[in-house]
Order: sequence, then C-alpha cells, then structure tokens
Amino acid sequence: MDDDSRTRRWERWEEHAALPLAIASLLYLAAYATHVLAVGLPLIAHDVLRAVIGASWAVFVVDYAVHWRLSGRRLGFVTRHWLDTLVMLLPLLWPLRIVRLYDVVQRRRGHARLPLNARVVLYAGLSALLLGFSSALAVYQQERGAPRATIRTFGDSVWWACSTLATVGYGDVTPVTPLGRTIAVGLMVCGLALLGAITGSASSLFLQRFSREEDEEREGPPGP
Repeated sequence: MDDDSRTRRWERWEEHAALPLAIASLLYLAAYATHVLAVGLPLIAHDVLRAVIGASWAVFVVDYAVHWRLSGRRLGFVTRHWLDTLVMLLPLLWPLRIVRLYDVVQRRRGHARLPLNARVVLYAGLSALLLGFSSALAVYQQERGAPRATIRTFGDSVWWACSTLATVGYGDVTPVTPLGRTIAVGLMVCGLALLGAITGSASSLFLQRFSREEDEEREGPPGP
C-alpha cells in the first residue's frame, strides 16, 4: 500500500468514524456519570452501566487499531500519534472526541467553518467543560470514602475541578488519594494548556485587528 492510498483510506476512516466515536464518548460519559452519582441503583443497573463503559472502550480500541494498521508505521505510530494513544488508554480523555463532532457536521452540511481563532476558543471551551466534568466525577469517585478527605460531595469535586482548571488552586478542597492526586496533576497540565491556547488565540485576534486598523489609517480615507 503506497503513501497516497494510505492517506486516502486514513481520511475516509476519519470522516466515517468521527461521529460514532463522539457518540461513544457521550455514552461513556453518561454511563460513567450515572454509575458514580446514582449509587442507589440496583446492582444489575450498575452492571449494565459497566458494560456500556466497556463497549465504549472497545470502540476506541478498534479505532486505534485501524489507525495503527493504516499508518504502516508499526511501533512508530505509538510515539508519532501519542495523543491518540493517550486518549485510547485514559477514559478520562474520551469526551474530548465530542469536540470533533462540530467539524464532522460542518463538512457534511457543506457549511463554512468558523475562523481559526473562533475555533480555538470553541474547542478550548468545550474541552475545559468536558475535562472538568469528567475529572470531577473521577476524583469524587476516589475521594468520597477516603479517610481525611475534604471532597465529600460532588459539588465539592466540581468546585475543585473549576479552581484547578482555572489554575487558581484555592486549596480549600484537595485530593488525598494517590489516584485522585494523579488526576489532579493531569488536570493542572490541561488547564495550563487550555488557558495558553485561549490567551494566544485572543492575542492573535487583537493583533490582527490592530494591524488591519493601522493599514486602513495609512491608506487614508477613500477618495471622492
């Protein structure tokens, strides 16, 4: 299989798989949220929710395997596409696949995409919302029964996720379990990256506008 053929097959798979992956992400998030928050459900209901979570994981494993096969790079694919590898291994990041749904809908309807700066802000905002909610669920699941825990309710966990993503870190509620702290470190890194993306995009937008205004001033008012 030559490079052009691989590229075409890769692009076709990306186009057809983006929507099912986004749906799988939504199903995972809904099932995981119900499993964590609805503790009073019957045991069989939690078994069904675990099955949905497992099925969602299987969808992502299949997608990763297809990408690995189409790349033709074998082990080099793992390091070259490290973000896809991370998303496949860490369920916490699966909801980020939902962000791609916008591009899929726009391409299928033939509508023009948003400008680059607006897309960066949109993607960063959605990513922050989804990551914050997923992290709050995961930390709450780990912390609610831990000794000396300060995160006792889901509201505490949401407050912690918001302050961590905003890189404020008040310190009034903090994870105490090893896994909770690991999730916190990952969320800090994501918060810094998202904040940098939004700040950089806004700065670029302002610079473009100021540059356009300066060019118009140099040209002067239009002639009679």
